[in-house]
Amino acid sequence: MISRIWTIGHSTRTIDDFISLLEENEIKLLADVRSLPGSKRYPQFNREALAESLNARGIRYEHFRELGGRRKTKSDSRNTAWRNASFRGYADHMETEKFHKGVERLLDLASETGPTAIMCAEAVWWRCHRSLISDYLKACGIEVLHILNTNKIEPHPFTSAARIVNGKLNYAAV
Repeated sequence: MISRIWTIGHSTRTIDDFISLLEENEIKLLADVRSLPGSKRYPQFNREALAESLNARGIRYEHFRELGGRRKTKSDSRNTAWRNASFRGYADHMETEKFHKGVERLLDLASETGPTAIMCAEAVWWRCHRSLISDYLKACGIEVLHILNTNKIEPHPFTSAARIVNGKLNYAAV
């Protein structure tokens, strides 16, 4: 089992700046958690172009559609600590077998490949579903570090909605 995972947002970076951040942190696997792994505005982050650029620098690319964002809120959602509908929808998704299998696949690949970063488009983790994935991983005992910029890494604090109840992550309002 791995003990640490990083997260990063590609934002408006050049591909060279982005890959340099990964190399600075010795990342060997980039786990793309975008539901739709493409960008019209930043084509260097389209799935195929990104995979090719990473591969040329010795970094493996893997898309994790099952961990992608943009999930709908369930009408009977228990995750009422989230006022933001997008985050509540993702918290609902985190209760599914699909999410758990995605995390299992992520951890298996990270264990076999080496240092791993979870990537989405949003620059800052607290505005992205990476924050919820990070809560889940931290609740499992995995250290999560957010790559913000060159020499700027932030350890993941649980989000304000997160609570640990009987050893499990919970987003129900108190």
